[in-house]
Amino acid sequence: MSIPTPHINAKLGDFAETVLMPGDPKRSKMIAEKFLEDAVLVNDVRGVQGYTGTYKGKRVSVMASGMGQPAIGIYSYELFAFYDVKNIIRIGSCGSIDPELHLQDIVIAQGACTNGFYASQYKLPGTFAPIASYELLEKAVNEARKSGANFKVGNILSSDTFYDDAQSGLDWCKMGVLGIEMESAALYCNAARLGKNALCICTVSDSLNHPDEVMTAEERQESLLKMIEIALEIA
Repeated sequence: MSIPTPHINAKLGDFAETVLMPGDPKRSKMIAEKFLEDAVLVNDVRGVQGYTGTYKGKRVSVMASGMGQPAIGIYSYELFAFYDVKNIIRIGSCGSIDPELHLQDIVIAQGACTNGFYASQYKLPGTFAPIASYELLEKAVNEARKSGANFKVGNILSSDTFYDDAQSGLDWCKMGVLGIEMESAALYCNAARLGKNALCICTVSDSLNHPDEVMTAEERQESLLKMIEIALEIA
């Protein structure tokens, strides 16, 4: 495939080697405006905004992924395969299923379980275990420690269902899974297949164990800033 791709209208070289990837296009815009210097809009196909600028002198890009494994599967594949992006760091929210995790805590996803079938495309004679790039993982852990953040490192669940009729979320806690989101497994699969690096960092926005804990919209937005800063520092 040549560029521009069906989903990204940027030119080759428009993206930095490292792309931060929130789900929400508005959050992508906020990060570019709040944290990046000289940020330039490089993609706006389907309203999925991508920007490139500098952070502390380092060239960094940020582009939204949309929701779910199919969406991040498309965008991360095209960035890795056609735009020479080497690292993608997903920054998003998750629901915690670990009772020790509370609102605004951070989950650094060492691995990504899933109830989806994204990895079935590889026709492997078994079950593939999607994991993060250790280089990015180690840097994120060190940076989280320096920042004083409350965080845990471990498995996350990439679910294809937000409204889960079986209500099986807490079942995954039996296997030590920390939280639930909807994208990381596909991102990790693409990185493995294409020889690139990926990491997911999530802020806990709600909890199945502590349903009485709630955040206002403003608190939710502010709680994401520490996660964003960790990602930018390792970019």
